[in-house]
Amino acid sequence: MADILEIRWHGRGGQGAKTAALLMGESAADAGRYVQAFPEYGPERMGAPVTAYNRISTEPIRLHCSVENPKYVVVLDPTFLGTVDFTHGVKDGGAILINTPESPEEWRKKLNLGDKNIKIYTVDASKISREETGGNFPNTPMLGALIAVSSVLDIDKAIESFNKDLTRKFRNKPDMVGKNLKAIRRSFEEVQS
Repeated sequence: MADILEIRWHGRGGQGAKTAALLMGESAADAGRYVQAFPEYGPERMGAPVTAYNRISTEPIRLHCSVENPKYVVVLDPTFLGTVDFTHGVKDGGAILINTPESPEEWRKKLNLGDKNIKIYTVDASKISREETGGNFPNTPMLGALIAVSSVLDIDKAIESFNKDLTRKFRNKPDMVGKNLKAIRRSFEEVQS
């Protein structure tokens, strides 16, 4: 069976969890990998919980279900703590990446991880997004942080791919492309372990 990297994204409607999963999938496909990128919705409205997934492999992917045992969990909105179990199903040796100004140690305690073999990474993606793009859209900075912690993609090649996809997405706001790319690069450098 193929070695498949699985990623689960948690966010709220409007924060870009689905878009981030799709951008990650496109970038991995551009790098020659087989990919899946898909969302799972509750009520489709702004602010409602959204879960999105990625599968990335060097071989064709035959699974067609939600991700139950991710290697990485990306949390765009940490206010879900207490209502969503971010640790659910995380593989031994896996990692949780959280959008927060708090330290990984603080979140390790909040998640009651004890001596579990799960790494915690944090980055203030909301702050980076506000400073670089003028809005609170943590999804693109979290892409950079995910690439930093997972090493699943080369950051320079991923930036090239994101540039292509963001140019399409922001065809009516071309200045947003460079701003988002800067946010991605910055979070890649600022993620804490």
